[in-house]
Amino acid sequence: MTAARSPVASVLVVDDEPVIRANVAEYLHLEGFAVHSAASGEAALGLVGRNRYDVILCDVNLPGIDGIEVLERVARLSPETFVLLITAYATVESAVDAFHKGAHDYLMKPILLREVDRKIRRLIAQRDLNRENQWLRRELHREAAAGGMVVGCTPAVRQVVAMARKVAPTDATVLITGESGTGKELLARDIHRAAQEAKPTDGRFVAVNCAAIPADHLEAHLFGQKAAAFSTTDADAPGVFTAAGAGTVFLDEVGELPLPTQAKLLRVIEGKEVTPVGAAEPEHVAVRIVAATNTDLPAAVAAGRFREDLFYRLNVVVLRLPPLRDRREDIPELVEYFVAKHGRAMGKRVAGVSREAMPLLQVAAWKGNVRELENAIQRAVILGDGPLLTPADLPPDLAPAADDPSAVEPLDDAVKRFEKRHIERLLRLSPDKKEAARRLDIGLSSLYRKIEQYGIGST
Repeated sequence: MTAARSPVASVLVVDDEPVIRANVAEYLHLEGFAVHSAASGEAALGLVGRNRYDVILCDVNLPGIDGIEVLERVARLSPETFVLLITAYATVESAVDAFHKGAHDYLMKPILLREVDRKIRRLIAQRDLNRENQWLRRELHREAAAGGMVVGCTPAVRQVVAMARKVAPTDATVLITGESGTGKELLARDIHRAAQEAKPTDGRFVAVNCAAIPADHLEAHLFGQKAAAFSTTDADAPGVFTAAGAGTVFLDEVGELPLPTQAKLLRVIEGKEVTPVGAAEPEHVAVRIVAATNTDLPAAVAAGRFREDLFYRLNVVVLRLPPLRDRREDIPELVEYFVAKHGRAMGKRVAGVSREAMPLLQVAAWKGNVRELENAIQRAVILGDGPLLTPADLPPDLAPAADDPSAVEPLDDAVKRFEKRHIERLLRLSPDKKEAARRLDIGLSSLYRKIEQYGIGST
């Protein structure tokens, strides 16, 4: 039996099964933790209200208040507390759902006590260190300096980011084009954030998916509705153009708006006014509009499905986000960013992806673009156990692009091709070779040999 050590953290065990609750609590006590236990969600929340816990182990299936509700309430009562959900049926989908709801990790029944100890200590180590690896801090700092989350160093992405920075402080209407999943809403949020930094207001960012709102509710949602038009309430309902104040309304899939709604949107752009449903007079708005589409608007204009005058009003500044297949050099940086993002969210210290996994990510088809890549990395972070994500952690249906020469080249060649590109990109970002060698986790002499081997910097 392990000798008791001085308490290193406080843990609350919540399970309605007395044997499981007692066994886990006794084991953690002997491992040196300060342990409390509760048989129900109600009892657990009472303890959380009176005590500070570093970690809570909570069964999902509890009588009364279940584990998910406990998780959500703990997030409000004690946001610094880590929550590990215990479930009898663990799937990738249930794990993703748990993480989305705020869980930091999960455990499967039957519970392995050593696994409990390992996961708790990993979270406590993160709490004690309260810092990430050096490359993670630089990525986060660069994100803040760039104003948001558009990641990439290819010329096309740099051009889009530069144009976005120029237009952000103005009142100009912006149209963002690109395939689904390329990051149009993220770019719109960046523009709003930069605009607020230039001219601070209390304006909000409000996103609207024009294709997802039923036609009979669309105009009330956009422009508002007067109480007289309701039969069940005596309060006015402001639309998004009013609710955003002096902020930004992001109209995604703007090409899906019905023609009558397009005419009213034109009035918002031209006259800065809206007429709520049921109102006799228009109302002034101060909002800025950023629209987005993944369709060919000029073709829609020619077909009579989109107003030509509205198109030209939206087409003042056009930002075109390229598909991921056209910016494959950005994949390593995007992977690093998403590993850092989801590792931090899930309380996992993941250093990156393995030498074998990165080439697979670089040659995949990515028909869903950056969104699909992020989903693949989030899944890998959830499933991965080691410091590096491996091919086994990646989606099994990750197919290479049919027209990519690397789809049929030997793995060793793909690895070398990736390694050359990765070193070139790293040296562009950090010309200091000592720093580059540290980030690559290789010796300085090894870096010089690879530079000579690949002819980096010789052309």
